[in-house]
Amino acid sequence: MPDNSSLGVRSEIEPLKKVLLHRPGREMETLTPEVLENLLFEDIPWLKKLQEEHDGFADALRGIGCEVFYYAELLKEVLSDADVTAEAADHMVSTGRIPQSRLRNEIRERLESMEAGELADVMIGGLRKDAVPHSDDEKRLSWWIQEDFPFYINPLPNLYFTRDPGAMIGNGLAVSAMQTRARSRESFLLDLIRRHHPMFSSIHRKLWYSPDMGDSLEGGDVLVLSDTAVAVGASVRTGSDAIETLARNLFDGDSGIMEVLVVRIPAARAYMHLDTVFTMVDRDSFTLFPGVADAIRVFRLTPSVGAAIHISEAESLEKGLAEILKLPAVRILMSGGKDRGTAAREQWNDSANTLAVSPGTVITYNRNTASNEALEKAGINVLEIEGSELVRGRGGPRCMSMPLQREES
Repeated sequence: MPDNSSLGVRSEIEPLKKVLLHRPGREMETLTPEVLENLLFEDIPWLKKLQEEHDGFADALRGIGCEVFYYAELLKEVLSDADVTAEAADHMVSTGRIPQSRLRNEIRERLESMEAGELADVMIGGLRKDAVPHSDDEKRLSWWIQEDFPFYINPLPNLYFTRDPGAMIGNGLAVSAMQTRARSRESFLLDLIRRHHPMFSSIHRKLWYSPDMGDSLEGGDVLVLSDTAVAVGASVRTGSDAIETLARNLFDGDSGIMEVLVVRIPAARAYMHLDTVFTMVDRDSFTLFPGVADAIRVFRLTPSVGAAIHISEAESLEKGLAEILKLPAVRILMSGGKDRGTAAREQWNDSANTLAVSPGTVITYNRNTASNEALEKAGINVLEIEGSELVRGRGGPRCMSMPLQREES
């Protein structure tokens, strides 16, 4: 097992040392035209090429000295404990599409009898109805009516976007309350690892948010700006009540966070998270999709008397960022260069979803040529990766990575 040295993320751009990924697997082959909408996809990726591109992404991270961990491996390690296996089986059965109590018991027993690696595969890849033998006489009406969705336990094709189920903030973790049912089990997987894997022992009790706290909140909306400030997107996936709860928990805990910058973006699937239109690329520099620039509103949250939170509206995104980072000014670099049509096209391919691996160095998709050129002209070092299949899931390098540790600034 990996060592249990302290984890922590107190910056969006300091050198990345440890990261959690998921290499796409058989769950992608469960995608068919009939279930795309149900599973939040708009196209069907080619798995072989998808894996090659994801391996290239992981290699790029290793190339800058970052240690890469994978969901499947960490799950396999924690599932070696029988109690954890029982907890995982119970969760999947209770949240699955299994109408009959007898069948639920049979599937629970089947899951608990699996080897750790096989169970981890089911937790990610799902359990098809035709993988559980039973005769036509045993099929209840609900089986036939729901036959168009062929799973008892749905797969998690979105898991390779590991940013969304949670976010390291300082020396603790916010486990997301996912906005859609199709992704809710992703948070459970992360929380299972948090509670049972020794690598997470240093942050085990430092939980800034969890699904039982109410409103939806997803990791793609959380940016750790500094050791005292975070930005959180108010988006189609993250609600205002969740942001206030997160802020209160950060202020009351020992997170070190004293300010939360709330960035409200248009509530649309094209801009599902803040990091699809806005990311930090250097200590004083950010990239922004120009198509949302005029629609953004920015609010500063700070602690007030007792449990209250003081809320004020910032004059602009630039001024709000400069004030919270204690800088004279910041640079906003528009993705796509000066052409709004190019910017819109490349934003659809996640041009603004950059992953900073050190100050002034980011990983991006190579297909976004105009946006990458604009970054390079601004002095940002761009490390390009292939992403023709990866992008079909509507996410870029930042979406595909959950930082576990960055160097202290």
